[in-house]
Amino acid sequence: MYGTPHIVSDVMTQTVAAVGRRAPFKELVQLMQDWQVSALPVIEGEGRVVGVVSEADLLPKEELRDDPDAAYLQLRRAVDVAKAGATTAGDLMTCPALTVRADATVAEAARFMAQGGVKRLPVVDETGLLRGVVSRADLLKVFLRDDEDIAQEVRREIVSYLFPLSSATLQVEVDGGVVTLTGRIRDRALVPVAARLVRAVEGVVDVRFDLVHDEHGVSGAGRP
Repeated sequence: MYGTPHIVSDVMTQTVAAVGRRAPFKELVQLMQDWQVSALPVIEGEGRVVGVVSEADLLPKEELRDDPDAAYLQLRRAVDVAKAGATTAGDLMTCPALTVRADATVAEAARFMAQGGVKRLPVVDETGLLRGVVSRADLLKVFLRDDEDIAQEVRREIVSYLFPLSSATLQVEVDGGVVTLTGRIRDRALVPVAARLVRAVEGVVDVRFDLVHDEHGVSGAGRP
């Protein structure tokens, strides 16, 4: 009934900088600078992701530079102390890596990022092999969708099913991702349902209604 949601493979970056466990500290810093990224997947074998090295994993070494004794007092977690003395990706990486499947929806990837408190996720296939990286910026690409494209999907996939008797008179307008439905309907109980379904359409920023109930002629203007 409804449009197929975008999946991670639709928006991810396929060309990825990755390192092996033995990659030295300075190489990690150089790669992050060259690729303008804040984290690198660590892989082994044919490309299985075993961890991620981020800027946060590298910073403990710098914290020790000026005053090692004071820095050690601040680095209370044993893992931070260990990373301060680490020199390879295998010792520095955070593992297991937080990853996302290539066939996961964009919404699922956004939840994973929020729950993990990370800015990017390695993308893996069903066997755990690296296929790309998806970032916060990649996930926001769905909001670049054309307004008319959104309007057509709302008319075709939602209005025609929820309001079949009113679909000919209901107007759907989209401006900057904000969807407005205007017209007359017979069943106002379906408005909250419509609001939920329209907000689920990719690229929608908000939904508003300016509706009139046919039976009583009462305006239903506003946002549910």
